[in-house]
Amino acid sequence: MATVSQGASVRPAVHFTGRGGLIDKYFYFAMSLLVAAIVVWGFSHTVDQNLLHAAPPRPLLLWFHGSAFSAWVLFFIFQSALVRTHNVKWHRFFGWFGLGLATVMVPLGITTSIVMGRFDIHTLHETGVDSFLIVPWYDMVAFAILFSLAVLWRKKSELHRQLIFIATCGLLDAAFGRIDYIFNHNLYFWCLDGVILLGVVRDLVVNRRIHKVYLVSLPVLIVCQMFVVHTYASASAWWLRIADKVLG
Repeated sequence: MATVSQGASVRPAVHFTGRGGLIDKYFYFAMSLLVAAIVVWGFSHTVDQNLLHAAPPRPLLLWFHGSAFSAWVLFFIFQSALVRTHNVKWHRFFGWFGLGLATVMVPLGITTSIVMGRFDIHTLHETGVDSFLIVPWYDMVAFAILFSLAVLWRKKSELHRQLIFIATCGLLDAAFGRIDYIFNHNLYFWCLDGVILLGVVRDLVVNRRIHKVYLVSLPVLIVCQMFVVHTYASASAWWLRIADKVLG
């Protein structure tokens, strides 16, 4: 029995923190599932009455917009899964599909915001549409910049995946904003920043330090978000002149 015990293999201990731990291995895949859950949760409040069974029916472009941005969430999960299963070659191959999808999403998002803005004004007779236009426009500009940097630094894996993570989280205000309380108190940006902060926690747990991409991007994002919310909430005259021309 002693001989058997000495020859038996010892199962390595499972580590949660540090490099190679469970948090390090599964964080981005878990975040991709969290993003999907937030999108489903948020849009479940409005998708039926504002799209599936909307009266009057919404413009067809809204369906393409929803399909493209839903595809991005699925793509984010798929790419995270490929990295988790060490299929880096396929991850890089399908990355070109992500580049094409993101290239479509930005102009599609801006165009949809204009089309839906005109629809809300002229068909639904809603107010405040012109001042709110700055929110989706900011989303698209921020996403375009972060994604472009991720493509530029795609060979630096840590930079690349953090920038993709932040860019994707930046789109979550559309989901959080579907919750009445969050929207009425202008908390949608704070909610998505909370998801990004999980990446900061991951860095502290895994690397014992915060990566420079968070140290630079988060303060810039927060300042820009505060400016956007102030411009929207105060209905700044300079922005209304721009938005009214765009919306006709």
